[in-house]
Amino acid sequence: MKINSLVVSVVALVFALAALVVSVLGLNNKPVSVEETLNNNPEIIINAMQNYEQKLRADALAQAQKLIDDNIAEINNNPDSPFIGNKDGVVTVAEFFDFSCGYCHALYPTLKNIVAKNPDVKLVLKEMDFVAPISNYAAKAALAANMQGKYAEVLDALMTNNGALTEAKVDEIAVKAGVNLEQMKADMNSAKVEKIMQDNVNLARKIQVAGVPALIINGKMVQTLDEAVIQSEIDAAKAK
Repeated sequence: MKINSLVVSVVALVFALAALVVSVLGLNNKPVSVEETLNNNPEIIINAMQNYEQKLRADALAQAQKLIDDNIAEINNNPDSPFIGNKDGVVTVAEFFDFSCGYCHALYPTLKNIVAKNPDVKLVLKEMDFVAPISNYAAKAALAANMQGKYAEVLDALMTNNGALTEAKVDEIAVKAGVNLEQMKADMNSAKVEKIMQDNVNLARKIQVAGVPALIINGKMVQTLDEAVIQSEIDAAKAK
């Protein structure tokens, strides 16, 4: 039977603290036991657990940040990644998203506003395809549309579409956006589009993206749908 490593660590920490208390009290010739110490001072356990949880969170954040730092060039400047906004933006917002993700659709108007209000921001899009089967088709269609210079138009139409996406609907949206459908379908099956999709998956794994939407603002992971929070992070990045 395996015991949770967190429990083992906390128990070890508690007993170390208790032993310290015992030793201090022992110097004063007061016979005590670990059990008595913990019963009389339960805050030792609470404080130890809270401190250890804080340390675990801090360590996890530090590890996650290092992974982002090590891959920042691929996150922000991959020439194959489509973007909207300022190509030479002072601040880069990268989003891992899925066309079938409801939260991604909810966030889209916010990101659109952010780009409109901040002419010095570049929004880099990283398409994922794990939410629903249609995600892969939609993502490849958008990437193929990018090869025709129509990414922003197709992105906007797909993200503001009411109702479930189908292949026919994606095709219809692309055509209305001015995309050559025959060329789009050919490009969707190209090695280049396949590589972009695989690169996005590999990158997400490298930096431990656990779900979408995931935002990285100038190298900092930000988990929010709140426009004010996103703007605040952008302002902070500009001030550095």
